[in-house]
Amino acid sequence: MAFDIDEYTETSESVGWEDLDFDAFKTDPLPEQTLRSLRYMCDVEYHTVCYLRDLLVTPSHKERDVSAFMTMWNREEFWHGEALAHVLGLHGVTVDFDELKAKRLKLGWRDKLGPLRQSILGNVVGNDFVAVHMSWGAANEWSAVAAYRRLAKLEKHPTLSPLLQRIAQQETRHVAFYASQARARLEKSKVAQKLTRLALQNAWAPVGTSISDPADVTHVMGHLFGSEEGMKEVRRIDANIAKLPGMEGLTIVADSLAKRGVAA
Repeated sequence: MAFDIDEYTETSESVGWEDLDFDAFKTDPLPEQTLRSLRYMCDVEYHTVCYLRDLLVTPSHKERDVSAFMTMWNREEFWHGEALAHVLGLHGVTVDFDELKAKRLKLGWRDKLGPLRQSILGNVVGNDFVAVHMSWGAANEWSAVAAYRRLAKLEKHPTLSPLLQRIAQQETRHVAFYASQARARLEKSKVAQKLTRLALQNAWAPVGTSISDPADVTHVMGHLFGSEEGMKEVRRIDANIAKLPGMEGLTIVADSLAKRGVAA
């Protein structure tokens, strides 16, 4: 089914959380390992603007539907970050933009070269780059949905779990856009299939890898997926990616976690 971008832009809204009982955290606070995972997720959501920045210098921004989606996507991800930051704040963990800015500055030349690298690659490849972008986005969003649902299930917290489920539900619309766009563009171009397969197989890593300490990436991936039930989710994500045209047999999520020593 085609994704209705007009309906999406008209109905995009912040994730609702005002009705949840945040006083529950006073009597039922979150454990340290969960707070560490939430902080990682919060940082990723707030860094969406950087991912958007990098992509605005590629052919993707010239596509009307892609441009409209990315605008709303950036807003929704920011709101997700706001909700997670609120939960963290109730546990004495402050997330502010000065700290996020400092983290970006710490990346140094890697952060500064991001837009340039994307621009050169995108303009050399041409419109087939959009297929790579959409497929990469689909892999990231499938992973995000699984991550939020896994943490909600692991905690079973009366306030956190409903919030995470609501965020995951919004992320499913992001999945729908990226996957439908990826599928349509890959079906039209064998070159796009080859480029996308090459990119995913050799460069994909869990969202947040480029902005986080390796120890934090390993912790979060292990916390969420380092069990038999977690690995079932990983295999489900890989199966979805492998259904995209030309991506048969890819197991990029399982492979990436195995490199970090994460397994059931």
